[in-house]
Amino acid sequence: MPGGQPDVLVTDHLEPRVRIPADMLRSVIAAAEIGLLLGLAMLAGATATGVDVDFVGASERLPAAVLHFIQLAGDLALPILPLALAVRLVVRGQFRRLSEAVVTGGLTVGVVTLINIGLSLAPMSHLHSALHTVTAAGPAEAALDGYLAGLVAYVTVIGLRGYAHWRPAFLTGIGLYGLANLAQGRSTVFSFLIAVLTGSAIGSGLRYAFGTISGRPGALLIAHALNSGQERIVAMRRIGNGSSEVRRYSATLSDGRLLDVTVFDRDQQAADAFYRLYRRIRVRASVSRSAPLTLEGAVERQALLMYATEDAGVRTPRLHAVTKVGPDAAAFAIHHVDGMTLGECGEHTTDDQLREVWDTVLRLHEHRVTHRALTADRILFAPPGNSDGHFTGPADADPVVLLDPGNGDVAASDLQIRLDLAQLIAETALIVGPERAASVAIEKAGNAELPALVPLLQPVVLYRSTRSELRGRKDLLPALRKGLAEAAPDVEVPPVQLERIRPRAVITLVAGVFAAYLLATQLANVSFSKLLAHANLAWSFVALALSATTYLGATWSITGFTLERLDWVRTLIAQVAGSFVILVTPAAVGGVALNVRYLRRAKLSAADAAATVTASQVTAFLVYVVLVLISVAVTGQSHAAKALRPHEWEYIALSILAASALVVLAVPAGRRQVRRRLGSAFSQVVPRLLDLAQTRGKLVEGIGGTALISVAYILCLAASIRAVGVSHVPLASVTVVFLTANAVGSVVPIPGGIGAIETAMSLGLTAAGMPGGSAITAVLLFRTFTFWLPAPAGWLALHHLQRTGAL
Repeated sequence: MPGGQPDVLVTDHLEPRVRIPADMLRSVIAAAEIGLLLGLAMLAGATATGVDVDFVGASERLPAAVLHFIQLAGDLALPILPLALAVRLVVRGQFRRLSEAVVTGGLTVGVVTLINIGLSLAPMSHLHSALHTVTAAGPAEAALDGYLAGLVAYVTVIGLRGYAHWRPAFLTGIGLYGLANLAQGRSTVFSFLIAVLTGSAIGSGLRYAFGTISGRPGALLIAHALNSGQERIVAMRRIGNGSSEVRRYSATLSDGRLLDVTVFDRDQQAADAFYRLYRRIRVRASVSRSAPLTLEGAVERQALLMYATEDAGVRTPRLHAVTKVGPDAAAFAIHHVDGMTLGECGEHTTDDQLREVWDTVLRLHEHRVTHRALTADRILFAPPGNSDGHFTGPADADPVVLLDPGNGDVAASDLQIRLDLAQLIAETALIVGPERAASVAIEKAGNAELPALVPLLQPVVLYRSTRSELRGRKDLLPALRKGLAEAAPDVEVPPVQLERIRPRAVITLVAGVFAAYLLATQLANVSFSKLLAHANLAWSFVALALSATTYLGATWSITGFTLERLDWVRTLIAQVAGSFVILVTPAAVGGVALNVRYLRRAKLSAADAAATVTASQVTAFLVYVVLVLISVAVTGQSHAAKALRPHEWEYIALSILAASALVVLAVPAGRRQVRRRLGSAFSQVVPRLLDLAQTRGKLVEGIGGTALISVAYILCLAASIRAVGVSHVPLASVTVVFLTANAVGSVVPIPGGIGAIETAMSLGLTAAGMPGGSAITAVLLFRTFTFWLPAPAGWLALHHLQRTGAL
């Protein structure tokens, strides 16, 4: 060996071919860009054609010598570049890479030829025209340049990394070729860009699918790079299955000590890029940190967090060396630590050990440093002391060693510290159960910190492996939250917004667009000027007054089911504020959350606030059922029964719902869910109603207020119908229509049921005998009085309550 170095015993299984995540990323991005360009070509074809005409006209005004030079350089550049690259590969003996590049280029030419054949078909004539040149003779002309796409794919497979002067030469050649084709009218801007992106997408995709020849440094080169002074590596052994983003080795020094070596390869820096992008979009930056995009950044971050952990007095393996291994890899070596991880201890982990883990993590947090990956395999129990030099920290340090601190934060915020604690609680609960984990957390965190931790116990904020394990134990986090909340029952749990975009919000957006489309189709043929000209203003004012009455009923519903004394005016303001809240949340969610928060601010305990709101909701449901039975019975005896008779599809839908309910009740798990949900509701409602029964005035006030809400809404709809000049629709039919539409609006996940309620009401009133235009106008008047007009007042009420501390 050079320099008289001893031989290194190597046990390595370096992969001959590797899949580079960046290739997949480039392929997907290129495909997305192709789709975008095709859409632009379809939508802005006239603009693109004008650009092409202007470009051709501008080229004609260039001096003939310049134009001739551009055309000659473009025609010569593309044949010369691939030949030069081929010669270079032959000289270096990389025959396999050359053959792969040639085959990929040929396949790309074939794919583009098939695309051109497809574009020449009659159904694709519009797209063909958008991509074709303005001087083309006919639709049989090729729209995309197959040779250009094949060349890009060829160069993509070869790869120009490490070729200092080849990349500028290739880009210059492509640019000259494109300018020459555009000047001669042989291609358009869109067709040129799509051809380049097609070659890039196919080349990158095939390169990722079949892998590329590995240029990674082996274990021997890594060992030589880590050697320094008298500390030399005599053995290197690959550990792990090779499926992670980094390579790991166990190294033995000449004095017998062991090192844990982590190798970062540049070609793996884009691993999990789509997952990280998804996390960045879905959750806030404080929850999901962005990974370093460069090899140097990843290594520097690991070293920084290790030194920060050491400085906090927390035991962590001592850093041995950090070094570059060639241009595309870096090695990170730490001293090996013997011991048992928390995962290896499993359920035999004692409460004293859990307390030691908490003490270590809290000591780390005192220095505003977090770990952010406190999983069972990164928490190690090792013998105390540092006489062997394996650790840093005080000599009498606790036996807990934190491994791999490189995911953490320095100068961490309060939220990032609480997220670290939430991860610790969830991970320990997976090991020892939620009861023991909650007990130790209550002891160590204290009642003052617990309310801030409870809302953070949700899968979206936890480490990836922890989330995977929780999928099979869905009852663990609820049990944890319940155990922690019971330790401080009278402390309000503050809401925390951790997600930027929720899946429910996406569903809501899609449903809202669909509902708006349905509503727009109904409004297309309606002449509102004629209908509003015949509207009755007296009935309109009646409808507006009845809409205001619903807020009185909502106020009595809350004050009636609350044993404690509430400020009646402030409660009324809170109900008005609900008219704005349902603009941004589904009605069944926003109103409940607002009332619970208002009652908690009014000094009610969490249990009493939930019992009051639940009693109001259950009573509203019972009132709803009674009104449905009465109205259906009355309607069934009237001449409108035939008009409101359900359609065949409605019977089918009801049959499907009934069958689904029977299936749920037939399965033991389904019965347990129903029993749990109903049991929870009735366990809160029954005691509350029994207490209210002793003060009958309160009970009457609560039930009466709840009934007044539905009755006022029904009469408001009836007054809106009268306001458009229709008087023949019976009140019982109006009741059925309102209750049905209200049920539809409560089911769909759309704020305020926008679109769904209007559609259901319009169809119902039309079935009851109203003209289509009058039905739509009546529904819009009703929704204006009950939904849109109160919204500004609701915003002012919400602002007032927040400013005064009532929310």
